[in-house]
Amino acid sequence: MARAVRIGTRSVRWRGRSVTVGLVATALTVVLGVLAIGGGDYPMSTADVLRTLTGGGSVAENFIVGELRLPRLVTALGVGAALALSGAILQSLVRNPLGSPDVLGVTQGASTGALVVVVAGGGTLLLSGAALLGGLATGLLLWTVAGRHGVHGYRLVLVGIGTTAILTGVNGWLLTRAPLMDAARAVLWLTGSLDGRDWAQAVPLLGLLALLTPVVAGTARALNLIELGDDTATALGVPVSLVRQLLLGAAVLLAAGAAAAAGPVSFVALVAPHLARRLTRAPGPNLATAAATGAVLLLAADLAAQRTIEGHQLPVGVVTGLIGGAYLVWLLATRRRAARI
Repeated sequence: MARAVRIGTRSVRWRGRSVTVGLVATALTVVLGVLAIGGGDYPMSTADVLRTLTGGGSVAENFIVGELRLPRLVTALGVGAALALSGAILQSLVRNPLGSPDVLGVTQGASTGALVVVVAGGGTLLLSGAALLGGLATGLLLWTVAGRHGVHGYRLVLVGIGTTAILTGVNGWLLTRAPLMDAARAVLWLTGSLDGRDWAQAVPLLGLLALLTPVVAGTARALNLIELGDDTATALGVPVSLVRQLLLGAAVLLAAGAAAAAGPVSFVALVAPHLARRLTRAPGPNLATAAATGAVLLLAADLAAQRTIEGHQLPVGVVTGLIGGAYLVWLLATRRRAARI
């Protein structure tokens, strides 16, 4: 049941179950974060991790935590939250449970931008920038092809699937044009990986989240009303076209920024909003809960990727692909039984 709290002249609505899920996700993030920082070739106890994080560790511990493990942890949390937010926004905008940057081709567009840099022999920083631009260009293409009034239902999804197919072919061709060593590096990036991530990837992503989160939060009520239908939202005073453009741009930026930081990590944007909705049992996009769920999901997947096979680290995209693929099959099966698709 929703409750309202009045803060000044504004009324803030919240649900007890949503708050509980958010608190549990925060607790899981702390626990998994300590495990992630404490594991590895140089194991550290929980006490050592906490002491180092508060500035009391040795020189070696401060270097390992501050320069190696903490940036990877922050990048994982940022990528998970950004992808989940992007997926929640897109699923709500298109009113379709399959709406996500994976399905709509945004992550493939980011991959195309990155592969162009790989073929040209560019460095890591240029690769990240090209991935961001590639994702944005794909989002603009989707908006142009689908039309201003087509960003809902199955129309944008179908356009996105076609765009994904085209870009997949382009990416395959670009891989064949790259030198062997560069192609091997590109394949690892295309899988989605947090290996070797440092503050150069974490800080820009955090800045993007800090810039876009207030925008998304400020339009959350309008997004809820748009889910009721354009006519209803317009009658209630929502500038539907403007809000849709703003939120679509934010979703594309979030997905492209996540891809620039860790590669096109698959299925987090699709699965996290669904999990958040099922856990809270609340209507609407559940933006805050989805972001927290996405962060926990990607952090847990990264831990599994590091420790599932002794002596080997899997790319985190492999784990999320296995989880997300199984979830997608289950989702489609249940929707079919319910005669919804």
